Amino acid sequence: MSEEFLTVELIVASSAETRGVDAFALALIKAERQIRKIFTHLVFQSQHFSASDISMLRETLALNKRVYFEGFEKGVDALSSVPVATIVGNRYQALRAKVVESITYRNKIFHGQLTDKSLTREDLLSLTSDIQSWCLALAEGGSNHYGYDGFARNSFRKGLLANNPGFFKIVLNSRADYEQLLQNHVQRPR
Repeated sequence: MSEEFLTVELIVASSAETRGVDAFALALIKAERQIRKIFTHLVFQSQHFSASDISMLRETLALNKRVYFEGFEKGVDALSSVPVATIVGNRYQALRAKVVESITYRNKIFHGQLTDKSLTREDLLSLTSDIQSWCLALAEGGSNHYGYDGFARNSFRKGLLANNPGFFKIVLNSRADYEQLLQNHVQRPR
């Protein structure tokens, strides 16, 4: 976790005028990537997927243009008998609300629009801290319950859950099953 957010901390500690928005944007990218990697790690625990399926799993996800943070969380919850809320713990509601709020602001900022809050550097740095708190709680809970924190470089690796099929609510036997999981739980509706 500390290594993952080292760049964010360097930006925060800098004297750059844009350090608030830069740290904020990078922290949010890391949070979105973390939940995606936890999702793909859980998918790969299927006894029917092996190293030879990694490119197919990546391609299937890459072809899907309607997957976002909330969808990956729903996908984790659909797969796992231990939902993200349990993983994050008693701060789940407050931290998730901050992440969702941050995504809304980021979308406005990335499109060159103004937010309705006139966010200051301090506001953005505070949100950055909230995002880091979310990521830390998810990493700790993910390590404890899933055997994976969402930050290790290779999410497509077998872990503790590969030998525990009872942990999963959905069994994935094929690419078609994976596509169905994406369609039913991860994709945003059109």
